[in-house]
Amino acid sequence: MKKKRIFKICIAVFLTALTGLALSACATGNAQEPNGEENAAGETTGAAAQGESADAALKSNSGEITVYTALEDEQVTEYLAVFNAEYPDITVNIVRESTGVITARLLAEKDNPQADAVWGTAASSMMILDDQGMLEAYAPEGVERILPEFKSNKPVPTWVGIDAWETAFIVNTTELEKLGLSVSDIVSYEDLLRPELKDHIVMSNPNSSGTGFLTVAGVLQLRGRDTDAGWDYLTKLHENVNQYVHSGSKPAKMAAAGECVVGVSFGYAGISQKANGAPVEVVFPAEGSGWDMEANALMKKDSINPAAPTFLDWAISDAAMDLYKVNYPIIATGGDGNYEGYEIDPVEQLIDNDFTWVANNRDDILNKWITNYDSKSAAE
Repeated sequence: MKKKRIFKICIAVFLTALTGLALSACATGNAQEPNGEENAAGETTGAAAQGESADAALKSNSGEITVYTALEDEQVTEYLAVFNAEYPDITVNIVRESTGVITARLLAEKDNPQADAVWGTAASSMMILDDQGMLEAYAPEGVERILPEFKSNKPVPTWVGIDAWETAFIVNTTELEKLGLSVSDIVSYEDLLRPELKDHIVMSNPNSSGTGFLTVAGVLQLRGRDTDAGWDYLTKLHENVNQYVHSGSKPAKMAAAGECVVGVSFGYAGISQKANGAPVEVVFPAEGSGWDMEANALMKKDSINPAAPTFLDWAISDAAMDLYKVNYPIIATGGDGNYEGYEIDPVEQLIDNDFTWVANNRDDILNKWITNYDSKSAAE
């Protein structure tokens, strides 16, 4: 079991990764100098001056914004109901996709960004966008409450985290018993290689799902990132996988419905299915769980929509954090979170995640995964 100090070590490495990426952006000339001017409509054009924040922009409590998110559909509905009650004159148009799809779409739209803000998308993806000079420096109201570990290490943050999530196995106990196994037989990554589980495992595709990617990156690190041991394991696991789906929560839902025996998903997805009465148990691998943060950011655009900073202010407010902590025990303001459904301290479950290595090897990992395992990917 990992100790709480590991979380601090992980974060220190994470911040080192951010520093390296920031230097890379400067070296490649991707970062753009902002001008902080306003157009006739009162929108701020470009970013604020270097070292300043876009919070100098005119904010508005009305208008229409486009927000890209990888949050679950039910979460978006619940969260926006609270936002809309406080800001009834702001219309939020949501584009919801899995993490990989959202990241790819944002990168494709780099020269003509359509999103005003990004909400609840993997921090590892934010690092990529930041490296490309696509994020506007902005310090939301109340950002001083956010732990340093959960925001970019720039003088004015380019992204701000809200929570963290981790790999978990969602096991259908009824279906498992039919195979002559019990939950006590499924406690580690190694147990997923049992011959009884052949064709009974569903996992997220790391190219489209942030959960899939953090799981693969976690396995590679646990098995020795500079060796072939992680890929050897994934090849053996592939033999037992029925299909790779394009959503982090879908394996949990499929396990709950009896469509697979084990869904490799994330903790909240399984806990919510169990709370709804599904015959599942949530297993956190004994070796530790791969993990990532969900984060928010203001997109760099010629004209900053003045309602977007208002939305991002709310998105780290106490009201928003109260919503997040119902689903994720590790929240960006610290505190107790909500550990209902967890039999362990989830912070202790997190692996010693080397975000520098993950960021530098992301493309290679995904390309190799496609070459080796994409044959079992579900149709998009």
